[in-house]
Amino acid sequence: MNWNQVEGNWKQFKGKAQEKWGKLTDDELDVIEGKRERLVGKVQELYGKAREEAEKEVSEFEKGL
Repeated sequence: MNWNQVEGNWKQFKGKAQEKWGKLTDDELDVIEGKRERLVGKVQELYGKAREEAEKEVSEFEKGL
């Protein structure tokens, strides 16, 4: 699945994102709106991860969908 599909169906994938990153709130997921860069930035911020590590996690999340 490519990220355009994720973005287009974000309401369906919000729950899966929240399962993976439990610190993400519903409001934060609404603000992310399926935008990949926003998700990477929020994962980086909430979990104190390096950008590369957050990118890797989001890529793995994408592949698992």
